[in-house]
Amino acid sequence: MNLENRQKEIYGSQTCQELTDYYNKWAKDYEQELVDDCRYIAPEKVLAVLSQFVSKDAKILDAGAGTGLVGKILYQKGYSNLEGIDISAEMLEQAEKKNVYTALYQKVMGEPLGFPSDSFDAIVSVGVFTYGHAPSCSFDELLRIAKPGGYIIFTLRLDFYENSDFKQKLTALEESGKWTLVEISEKFSPLSTAKPDGYYRVWVYQVS
Repeated sequence: MNLENRQKEIYGSQTCQELTDYYNKWAKDYEQELVDDCRYIAPEKVLAVLSQFVSKDAKILDAGAGTGLVGKILYQKGYSNLEGIDISAEMLEQAEKKNVYTALYQKVMGEPLGFPSDSFDAIVSVGVFTYGHAPSCSFDELLRIAKPGGYIIFTLRLDFYENSDFKQKLTALEESGKWTLVEISEKFSPLSTAKPDGYYRVWVYQVS
């Protein structure tokens, strides 16, 4: 199956179980199709932003770790205190093989994650906030487990940002004093095959 067809299936997920099943089936071919065939650059884009704000000794949660692409690139740049969560056990199995995480957990974004409050210096989430994936209420739990003064750094697909409740949610959290917007990156195409409506930006918020 080509990447465009996979994305149509995945973006159309109606339940967490559907999403989990899709990623479990895709796990072994994920990096071949995404990185080798389509030059997936979102992890590098996020690292370039994250490195401006987060120190190398920070405890970081990779929220939506997938096969560990983000963890691998962080580890290579000196970030070694990494934990990861993902909805798919098969994806986590691939991530574990990279030997860059201190711990990996199967968790569902938008639900209680089970970590103590104020657990992480930074949380990074790449490719997770898009159609059929984690809901905007995920940020409430991410804010709970992030330390005051820490950072939540994530990508958002731009057409999804405009056509969902994410814009309102991000603004409401800032207006209520939960976090402060620090930076929004220039838009970029995460894939060599991306269409204009598939562009992303990186958002950086500092937790209050």
